[in-house]
Amino acid sequence: MKKVAVILGGCGVYDGAEVHEAVLCLLHLSRAGARYQCFAPDKPQHHVVNHLTGEEQAGSRNVLEEAARIARGEIKPLAELKADDFDALLLPGGFGVAKNLCDFAFKGADASVDPQVLAACKAFATARKPAGYCCIAPVLIPRVYPAGVKGTIGTDPGTAGAFSAMGGDHIGCAVTDVVEDSHYKVISTPAYMLAGNIAEADTGIGKLVKRLLEM
Repeated sequence: MKKVAVILGGCGVYDGAEVHEAVLCLLHLSRAGARYQCFAPDKPQHHVVNHLTGEEQAGSRNVLEEAARIARGEIKPLAELKADDFDALLLPGGFGVAKNLCDFAFKGADASVDPQVLAACKAFATARKPAGYCCIAPVLIPRVYPAGVKGTIGTDPGTAGAFSAMGGDHIGCAVTDVVEDSHYKVISTPAYMLAGNIAEADTGIGKLVKRLLEM
């Protein structure tokens, strides 16, 4: 039985992990007979967004505690993730990736990745183990893999340009499809970077998870 590590950036599209994407990733893994373990950085999230109004609000929340909502409490601090214990890595999207796992939301192509996140992702890359990145999460790919690595965030010109400026080879992609770099064993899909509804996001995520487990 294959075992997959899933890294979450909190809970909620505007300040954490995109809930639909995270749940779809876990659902497709489970349906394929794979085991998974969720992880998240144990640190304060960048800010808190009221998901009813879309406005920032006062207060502080912890990325690990928020991500535990999605994982039903079955989650571990990212510091405990060891690539040797898993066959593959999977990262759903959401603004939490661009705000909590890295600072792409604020610095674009000059973004840096949280050291724990970078170390975890690089461990899978170094071990030549497959990794899947959804939605905005592929902006991490050029920081994890050597220059020229292929990936996609869909078709948004600004984000695609930043991906390329960071050293990646961006490939335009429909919401229902995936882009695979077979050399580095990394695969990505646009998900809610393009999806108009959960069904559209599901198609690409389903393909990504299927291929991830095949790799």
